[in-house]
Amino acid sequence: MKPKVTMIAWNQNDNYVVTAVNNHLLKVWNSCTGQLLHDLVGHADEVFVLETHPFDSRIMLSAGHDGNIFIWDITKGTKTKHYFNMIEGQGHGAVFDCKFSPDGQHFACTDSHGHLLIFGFGCSRPYEKIPDQMFFHTDYRPLIRDSNNYVLDEQTQQAPHLMPPPFLVDVDGNPHPTKYQRLVPGRENCADEHLIPQLGYVATSDGEVVEQVIGQQTIDQDEQGLEPSILDGMIRQLQQQQDQRAGADQEPASSGPQNGEGTPRRG
Repeated sequence: MKPKVTMIAWNQNDNYVVTAVNNHLLKVWNSCTGQLLHDLVGHADEVFVLETHPFDSRIMLSAGHDGNIFIWDITKGTKTKHYFNMIEGQGHGAVFDCKFSPDGQHFACTDSHGHLLIFGFGCSRPYEKIPDQMFFHTDYRPLIRDSNNYVLDEQTQQAPHLMPPPFLVDVDGNPHPTKYQRLVPGRENCADEHLIPQLGYVATSDGEVVEQVIGQQTIDQDEQGLEPSILDGMIRQLQQQQDQRAGADQEPASSGPQNGEGTPRRG
């Protein structure tokens, strides 16, 4: 197999460069001379996360798709700490990203199962109020491009940035209770009925039918036969407002004198 670099990071004082290679090795280089100093062995799959400590130039964190998280002393080429992200009943979870806190006393990781892993000193009680698995219901919704090559949400045909705040769901797409939905920015002050998602059945590319969050609705709306999805109604209202503003901007230009005898305007 031809070796390929998958990730690269400088340490805190730029004296060392660490490269992750697709043969699962980490290599520590002298950034001035290019000399190879250490081969760091431990990962069993490709590594896409390399994070340097915010002020300790000796420390580098690595994490990969094998579920391993290592803290290395790159000056000595040795492991300092190791954690394996084993998930009960599901095997290991690939680690997708890690970041140190500004004070260097904590670091947080996210994995393929929607878990937020927080390491460090102190009590874990402040973090117990959040669910174990957190995804937005729009995370894996397909996108399309319109005639102008702009990106649109395939289901609603709207630009993603115009869509309302998403819902929090678990790894299987099941929505979390309303107390967790209020943690999403933009939903802090929503009424309870606006925090209840609408579930629907969507066919995947493989032909499998799965249940997914597609919007939100209330019992009153169902009984009255009104708009079945508040999300779609809000998106439609935003589009109408945008169209009205666009029309208002064009109106002065088209409402001037038709005979060309109007008062000249300065640019």
